[in-house]
Amino acid sequence: MASGELQAQCPTCGKKVVRSPQSKAPFFPFCSERCKLIDLGKWLGEKHRIEEPLGEGEGGQSPKGGGQ
Repeated sequence: MASGELQAQCPTCGKKVVRSPQSKAPFFPFCSERCKLIDLGKWLGEKHRIEEPLGEGEGGQSPKGGGQ
């Protein structure tokens, strides 16, 4: 793997995706806009969701309301 190169499998179809300074890969980690939109549709249709609430220190607000 070259310097600055990232490799992943498309979360939708499993195709190998390589992102390098030369290729750019505009939809990384997805292989195409189609796969990106399929994944978005699953989130919007609540087929993908986060089941557990975020705990303190994981991006959620502190119990004291410090985010306001």
